[in-house]
Amino acid sequence: MATMHEILSDQRAAFTAEMPVSIAARKDRLNRAAAMLADNADRFCDAMSEDFGHRSREQSMLTDIAASIAPIRHAIKSLEKWARPDRRSVQFPLGLLGAKAWVEYQPKGVIGIIAPWNFPVQLVMGPLAGVLAAGNRAMVKTSEFTPATAALFEELGPKYFALDELAFVSGGPDVGKAFAGLAFDHLLFTGATSIGKHILHAAADNLVPVTLELGGKSPVIVGQSADIKRTTERVALGKMLNAGQICLAPDYMIVREDQERAVVEGLKSAASAMYPTLLANPDYTAIVNDRHFQRLTDWLDDARAKGATIETVNPANEDFAASNARKMPLHIVTDVTDDMTIMQEEIFGPILPIRRYDRIDDAIALVNARDRPLGLYYFGSDDDERTRVTDRTISGGVTVNDVVFHVSMEDLPFGGVGPSGMGSYHGRDGFKTFSHAKALYKQPMIDIAKLAGLKPPYGKGTMASVKRQMK
Repeated sequence: MATMHEILSDQRAAFTAEMPVSIAARKDRLNRAAAMLADNADRFCDAMSEDFGHRSREQSMLTDIAASIAPIRHAIKSLEKWARPDRRSVQFPLGLLGAKAWVEYQPKGVIGIIAPWNFPVQLVMGPLAGVLAAGNRAMVKTSEFTPATAALFEELGPKYFALDELAFVSGGPDVGKAFAGLAFDHLLFTGATSIGKHILHAAADNLVPVTLELGGKSPVIVGQSADIKRTTERVALGKMLNAGQICLAPDYMIVREDQERAVVEGLKSAASAMYPTLLANPDYTAIVNDRHFQRLTDWLDDARAKGATIETVNPANEDFAASNARKMPLHIVTDVTDDMTIMQEEIFGPILPIRRYDRIDDAIALVNARDRPLGLYYFGSDDDERTRVTDRTISGGVTVNDVVFHVSMEDLPFGGVGPSGMGSYHGRDGFKTFSHAKALYKQPMIDIAKLAGLKPPYGKGTMASVKRQMK
């Protein structure tokens, strides 16, 4: 079996031999990527459910299979437009003399992708839409927490791609560390902020440019004008999808004190309507493993010990303690303080803290006191208030009057800022992230150096050029 270094070397050699990478070749690879998913959708859903203990088949089809094929199809449809050279202006009077300037988007070469476990198909194949559209080869490190899905990628990959086009690598932290240290032409990591720091260190030795898609505590600000029923339905849906194991899941809510009880009751009603039962409910996903289940349980115990009020949404009064299914109901936490772990760490599970505010500037201050989040969600019909929130906070992206949905807009860049990430991809922005924007300039035949006063001996022409440029 080829080593990672050998695969990288073979991919780079194949890439160099193929240059320039035609639009037809790129579309062919994108079509094969879509076919790999469409042809094997049931097997991927089975593998993901095996990895999680239980994962909703319909959810997997929606969030991993369809949500991977859609950006691939979008890339195929848009590729000619994205790849078109970009004309740029030249300084006066060079344009009049025949000078031309433009940008061409070239593939970078071999892209490394380190994928997480929470959406183990979409967060492999979604980035590949931009990587392959840009004309690159790719190596993917799958998550050790989803071994069945990883094994399926390794089995199916060679049936659709040569190893020097696309390769899948699996293994634990040691493999991940070695993978991050390879001399890629670009590296994309999706995962925890703490691991992202190590990825940057590993990539630095080879000066590999890095895109980090991390997470953080994405807040929901409920404005005074918000429709509470609609707000709580949408927040509950976003929080319980994939059992809250989403980097963009609403992490905590900030509500006016006089709205708090209505918000809590709305969340309970919405969660109960969507999931009247949980343990045997095929629509509700389990926590991925025992370690994460215990982590969430410990954080609830910590909040309770420090004075929080916790309301568990368990409409059928099921006995979760007697079950080993790793199903966790929604826990709504009020009377929350900053010393609780749930207000210090990204939750990544069905626990929803609620904070109170008096004035909208207090809510803004609560957000700005923390690391910049990957997403921010504002609910309300007051455009002035919404503008104040979005103008005075910094986040990777914003959805207004819903949660998470900005990530599904292919023409919007997806990425974080600071501790929630760096760089972005999706759609045209992904194409540009995985491309090198090469500047080209064509000089006219006339002696421009002399005209610009650049050719010795220097004299009046030189100083005239200086004055002209300093105006």
